[in-house]
Order: sequence, then C-alpha cells, then structure tokens
Amino acid sequence: MKIGVLVVAYNAEDHLAETLDRIPRDFIDQITAVLVCDDASQDNTYEVGIGYSDSGSVNAASLPVEITRRPVNLGYGGNQKAGYRWAIETGLDIVVMLHGDGQYAPEFLPEIVQPLVNGKADAVFGSRMMESGQALVGGMPRYKYYGNRILSSYQNALAGTDFTEWHSGYRAYSVAALQNIPFLDNSNGFDFDTEIIVQLVESGAQIAELPIPTYYGDEICHVNGLAYAWNVTKLVSRYRMHKMGFGTGELTFASQTYEIKENIDSSHGQLLSWMANQPPSRVLDLGCSDGLLGHRLRALGHHVTGVDVGHVDGVESRLDVFVQHDLDTGLPATLDDDYDVVLCADVIEHVRDPAALLSTARTHVAANGSLLASVPNFAHWYPRLRVVLGLFDYDRRGILDATHIRFFTRRSFEQLIDRAGFAIVRRDATGLPLEVADRGLDESNVSGRLGFIRSVDRALVRARPQLFGYQFLYELVPAERG
Repeated sequence: MKIGVLVVAYNAEDHLAETLDRIPRDFIDQITAVLVCDDASQDNTYEVGIGYSDSGSVNAASLPVEITRRPVNLGYGGNQKAGYRWAIETGLDIVVMLHGDGQYAPEFLPEIVQPLVNGKADAVFGSRMMESGQALVGGMPRYKYYGNRILSSYQNALAGTDFTEWHSGYRAYSVAALQNIPFLDNSNGFDFDTEIIVQLVESGAQIAELPIPTYYGDEICHVNGLAYAWNVTKLVSRYRMHKMGFGTGELTFASQTYEIKENIDSSHGQLLSWMANQPPSRVLDLGCSDGLLGHRLRALGHHVTGVDVGHVDGVESRLDVFVQHDLDTGLPATLDDDYDVVLCADVIEHVRDPAALLSTARTHVAANGSLLASVPNFAHWYPRLRVVLGLFDYDRRGILDATHIRFFTRRSFEQLIDRAGFAIVRRDATGLPLEVADRGLDESNVSGRLGFIRSVDRALVRARPQLFGYQFLYELVPAERG
C-alpha cells in the first residue's frame, strides 16, 4: 500500500526536524511520500524543511520528504484540505496526519496505520483518553482534560457514537474514505477535525481508536479553547437536527431523504392500521418512493402497484408492479381503472396541480373502493411559530420539506377534496413525530423517554387538530357515493 505522511506545520522551526527524526527507521521503507505543509509560518519552518534532506539528521538521507509553503495562511483545516487533495492526486492509499510540533508521537506511525493496512478500518484515531488518567500523566492541563471529556461525551450523545476522544489531532485515513466525503466543504479552522468525524460517521465509515501517549512540552497552542468548544458543539447539534429532519440537511448527505414512518401514531402507521382491516385488495400507491410502505401492505395480503417519478434500487422487489412516471403529467395510461384502494401517502403536497391528481385518481377507484390520503398541516404550531419569528425556511423533512410545492391547512385541503369530487368518510390527525429523535442513534431510544410529551401532544391534537395536528389523514370515496 502507498502510505503518505502529511505534516501540518505552523511556526514549527524548533520542532520540525526532531519530529521527522522520530519517525521509526524500520518504517521508512513503507512510506511513499512525506509532505510538510508550512502554513505561511512567520518563522523559519520552511527553511528548516528545505534544508532537512541535507542536514545530516537521523532520517534525512532515507525519508522521502518534500515541503511546500502556503503563500497565505489557510488555517488548520484549510492546510489539511490541501494536504488531502495532494494524497488523492498522488494516488496514495493511506494518509497520516502528523503535527510538525511533535505533540503526537511519530514513533506510533506503524501502529496507527495497521488497521488500515489490514482492511479493518477506514480511519484510525489516536486517543489520549483510552487509558484512564494517562493524558494527565503526559502533562495535559486539567482544564483541557475535563473539557475534552465533557465535549466528547456530548458529541457522542448527539452523533450516536462512543469514541473515547473527538479532539485528537493524530489521524490516519483511507484515501478512498476521504474521497467518499465532502471534506472540502469543511471549515478552515480547528473544528475541521470534528466536521470530518461527522462526515465519516454519516458515510458509514469504519473508525478505529488506538491509545497514544500524551506529550505536552514547549509547543505553542494556537487554539482559542472557548471558540473551539462553541464551534464543535454547534456542529454536532446541527448534525443531530439534520438527522431529525430540521434544517438544510447538508451534514446528512448519506441519509435517505424519505424514510418509512414506523411509529403506529405516524401517518404511515395509521394508514397501515386502516389497511389491516381491509380484505386483500388491489392497491395503487401513488408516490411510492422506495416501496417500503407498499412492501408492508403486501405483507398484509394486498397487491400493490406503485408509481413514482424516481427509481430507487430494489423498489421492484418490494412491490408487485412498479411504474416510473411523473405524476405532474397525470397518471400512466397503463394503469387499471378499478383499484380497491388508491393511496396518496405524503405525495399530494409534491405535485403542481393537486386537484388534477385527485380528480384523475378518482377515475381509478373501483365501484366500492376508496382513496386514502395523508398531508402535512401547514397551520401546525411549528410552521406558524417559524413565520411569526421571521425564521421561515425549508427543512430537509417534515411540514416544511424543501421539496413541497403546495401547503395545506385542514380547511384548504377539504376544499380541494370537494373540488376533486370526493366525500370524506373518515378523518384523523397525527401528533408530533417524536420518533425522529432516534434517527442516527443505534442503541438509544430517546423517543421512548418522551412519553409525557407524547401524551400531552396527543391530547392537544384531539382538542385542537387544526393547530396541533402534524398531519391529516383521510379516507375518501367518490362524491356520488358519499
């Protein structure tokens, strides 16, 4: 494997040569390249690097060192971005980040790359916290030690991880894993290290930790501790919100935009409970997405035909029939005219002309059939509050989903139902989707601990659905039968 060492350096003239000398002699023949990135230092770091090969130092003759000087200071994160681009363009398999001030032990290089060489990890982090108390023995100030522990615990809780440390600067990455994440979008500051962890977690990368020794000497720390803590706290908080569906969602680039709603109180859960009481039926699922809802309908004994503009891998295997078609252009001409149930689950708000869709769907309802629909409630207190506070913006999921074209209140949707030629047989409303609190958390059951909030919310939905109903559900039949 081609292994590269990226040495990030800023004002490191007193430590750079010694740091390079500490790389184990018996590991040098495994190193393809060493790039020292001087981030526009104000001292002689660059000159030390240029002169290293002719310095007569321990590793000078055998270490494949090249040095580059940034014309302007890119920042700790910006320096890494440029270095990882170098690793990709050079065709390396593994890149290890080493600090030019020697704070992280170069002697540990053979150990930190081993899980990557063995194919057991996509990234390896050196942790100063794995061995209890060793960081303090190594000279880490107590305020940094306890700050590290508190921040790491908070980050683990929100990201759904169990790392012993989030703040070590000793990292080894598979270059393929780096190519799989948008690290170039990250901060140029010290919070880059946290952003790249979040991205690796989001991408499903395997991350290993290894204990490393802690060294605190006369190196100068350039980190503003309070600003750093605030930035990484904001970052993991945004990640958790994005996993739950709030905000723009760029941090959750590998997550599905639409997911089956498993909870019995959700719109999908309610619709499935309605269908559980139906005899085996022919179902037309408009806007079937990945087919997971249709798959559950099939498990109830129903025959399901799904229609959607996009094709998701595996959708054909989950449905009896899949038709790829844009609902904005009407319904496919190949559909039958007598489905027992036409299902419009969370799709009507995505089309340009909902009235036309419902009117056309009515012609495909069998003589004794019905149409089941669910729509988000724009008059729910959450979007109302956002508008009142002047914070209206779109989210990745939910009522303010960025892909929603039309918004409905209960009154406006029921007017639409009437214009489309339907009569209401049954109407219901769901409460807050508290299960979103569990997204991205493998073992946690946050929503299960929100029982009191759930009970209050459900009571409010019953008392005032127009304000507290998150989604409305309807069973409709052609008006002539109603």
